[in-house]
Amino acid sequence: QVQLVESGGGLVQAGVSLRLSCAASGRSISNYPMGWFRQAPGKEREFVAGISWSGRSTDYADSVKGRFTISRDNAKNTVYLQMSSLKPEDTAVYYCAGSSAALSRRWYAEDIYDYWGQGTQVTVSS
Repeated sequence: QVQLVESGGGLVQAGVSLRLSCAASGRSISNYPMGWFRQAPGKEREFVAGISWSGRSTDYADSVKGRFTISRDNAKNTVYLQMSSLKPEDTAVYYCAGSSAALSRRWYAEDIYDYWGQGTQVTVSS
């Protein structure tokens, strides 16, 4: 029912900032918890950040805490991931996901998400 499209990835140098966007279509995501995940070559997909339907609550993986910020603009039906102080270990395909479980706080768990974007590549050179 919901289509998610990520954008904003690219090739950058370490220390640079980058902002990813996730545009939703098909229906409103204003009542959806949303999350960002990433998958590096040879590794499993991992949780990066999650945000409640209202945007009032957020959670982050320890590896990105203090550097990344998840936010949303429900009026624009869009979720963002602001990434700062990028490191080579941040290199991965980044995926946006949405959950129809409106009250869930288990944003780290892949199984709550019903909708996934196609991913956008972020490559950080040293």
